[in-house]
Amino acid sequence: MRRSTLVICALLTIATSGCEQVDTAKAKLKLAWDKLRGRSTQQSPPPAPVRPAPDTAAARIAREQQAPATQRPRPPAAPQGQGLTRDVPYHSDDTGTVNPGMSEREVYELWAAPAAVRRVGEYTYLFFRNGCEYTCGTMDVVTLQDGKVVDAIVRWDGHRFSGESSSPPGRVPFANPGGDTLRIAPPPAPPPTPPPAPASHDAQ
Repeated sequence: MRRSTLVICALLTIATSGCEQVDTAKAKLKLAWDKLRGRSTQQSPPPAPVRPAPDTAAARIAREQQAPATQRPRPPAAPQGQGLTRDVPYHSDDTGTVNPGMSEREVYELWAAPAAVRRVGEYTYLFFRNGCEYTCGTMDVVTLQDGKVVDAIVRWDGHRFSGESSSPPGRVPFANPGGDTLRIAPPPAPPPTPPPAPASHDAQ
């Protein structure tokens, strides 16, 4: 009898109340229904809002110190051909001698645009085709520091370098089955020491 009385009262309240009181009546009805079922009427408090960390000077300095570590460029690598298994002849009218101290634009005026460009810090690496990428193991490379030529590795006859190359054409590449593993040759054996001279005994 009590349950039906509550339901009738709630329906009468909804029917006689205005639109603004409908939500209040629904809440009261739910509260009364939960009490009859023995449910807990306590509502869990909403979670506290997450506040962003304050943007302090120390936090900004920490972010700036972490940024270079994640965005540090990798050392340059020569561009790889699509399944390059043999040398492809290279012919070009853009020939000439690159001199130390030349700018990047001056190199382009001699040898035209490179096949690839890699920039790491103050260094710029220009890669040019040479027709022996497979047997030589590398393209022709011009190295610039602060925008000026400091080194070049050339293998094509049309590419010449007047400075001292870090890898002159006479240097023959050798296979390294172990990959990029540094192997240090053992030091040469010291020359054999001569036997000591026999002591001379003077007659007295």
